[in-house]
Amino acid sequence: MQTQTGFRFRCYPTHAQAQTLLRWIGCQRFIYNAKVAEDRYYRKFARKALDLTGFYPPVDQQYSRYIDPDLTPWLQEVPSQVLRNGAVRWRQAYGRYFQGLGGRPVIKKKVGRQAVWITSELFMFSPIVNTQTGEILGNRLTIGSKKFPVGDILFHAHKDYRIPNSIRIGVEAGQWFLSFSNEDLSQVPDEAETVEWLRKFSEEELLARTFGGDRGVEIPLAGNHGEAFDFDPVQKARMEKKVRQTKRYQRQMARQRTSAVKEKRPTGANYRKTKKRLAKSHQYGKNVREDFAHKTSRAIVHNPEHFLMVYEDLNVHGMTKKPKAKKDENGKWARNQAAAKAGLNKKILTAAWGKTVTFTKYKAVKAGKLCIKINPYQTSQECAECGHIHPDNRVSQSEFVCQACGHQDNADHNAGRVLAKRGVRWLLSGGYQPKESKRCGIFRQKEEAVIGPVRSESTPGESIVSREAGNSLTRGTENQENPFVRRETPATTA
Repeated sequence: MQTQTGFRFRCYPTHAQAQTLLRWIGCQRFIYNAKVAEDRYYRKFARKALDLTGFYPPVDQQYSRYIDPDLTPWLQEVPSQVLRNGAVRWRQAYGRYFQGLGGRPVIKKKVGRQAVWITSELFMFSPIVNTQTGEILGNRLTIGSKKFPVGDILFHAHKDYRIPNSIRIGVEAGQWFLSFSNEDLSQVPDEAETVEWLRKFSEEELLARTFGGDRGVEIPLAGNHGEAFDFDPVQKARMEKKVRQTKRYQRQMARQRTSAVKEKRPTGANYRKTKKRLAKSHQYGKNVREDFAHKTSRAIVHNPEHFLMVYEDLNVHGMTKKPKAKKDENGKWARNQAAAKAGLNKKILTAAWGKTVTFTKYKAVKAGKLCIKINPYQTSQECAECGHIHPDNRVSQSEFVCQACGHQDNADHNAGRVLAKRGVRWLLSGGYQPKESKRCGIFRQKEEAVIGPVRSESTPGESIVSREAGNSLTRGTENQENPFVRRETPATTA
């Protein structure tokens, strides 16, 4: 089985190049959002407006109707491939929806991480050769076309890579990144083969080679062999400092916004500077959490004693929702412990529960190992020695004392042992079955890589389109392109 390897390098465009790339990002986002808005309009009014009788939301990659010399002249200031890729990204998102991999495409906001998808027509990697020794020092990235040149962009590659077919240039908190993916040339066993290999071990042998990870608030991750993974003191101190800075910048932005509203003027340069400082403060915490998840998952997977990794199947998204407001019998709002829940949610998200498991899973696949998640029901109340389950076994947050056999242990360590035992028994009993992963790539096969024309066309004929209700499909005869049936005359990619 072949896997994909992702790369993300820092790049350093000049101020002029950054302005051009921001224009490309904005135009591609506009096309994507226009497709989302059009789809919502059709789905909302197709059954209510008489004028729209017989019309259904088209799932295509047409975009030329959004280019108007009077209304959107700025769309003609970027390469047509950038606009086309915005429509293709929308169609790809809808393909994921039909595959059950996500919801319908939604409006992309102007805040947060922004990126533009660039295909091979608009970039080129050329080798940098040492003229004296003839040694290849790296690659030079050139972006743009003859009509819309951007120039050479400096980037720092911290590991080896192969030339990709498409790239993404993104910006977040003032930092620019180059990202792409390559197909890993090394063959790794698929999940079914790994499961069959692990089932050849006995329960005792496999238990000795299993990592049971209990995720907590005080200790982000504790293992069944006594491991404890936590942020180092320097990271904790700096993150607390960034939290204080974040609150200060938020108050400062609020004052600047209020002042602009009172004076009936737009926000100025000081507001934008504060906004950039706030984004950098948030970015630091995000980078620390991602760094912790990468280092932790790497230490677990690359341990030669670990063949199987077992985690609790926690709904982190549901666990971090704020409580609903409640009213008492008199109709007044009652206390719902929202402040305490907000503090708990912050600790859970800071511990990077989700990222750690996600990174462990994909690293385990490449290492030929297995990572599974099991039902977390009563894992913190079960004794790892005798299996007795009772709420009183958990004496405190860190202390576990079994009421039946008297076994004493650290609560997180005991829970890790319980998880490891449950995971091994579930695997050996045949309860765990590998699931076939669903994929919805942009290019299914190289010869079928139909991504649309430079200026979109429409092919008349019968096509599959989406109606208002869910995933149901119906057939129409409008001039719409069917994204799932290959035409006899495919669109060009020029």
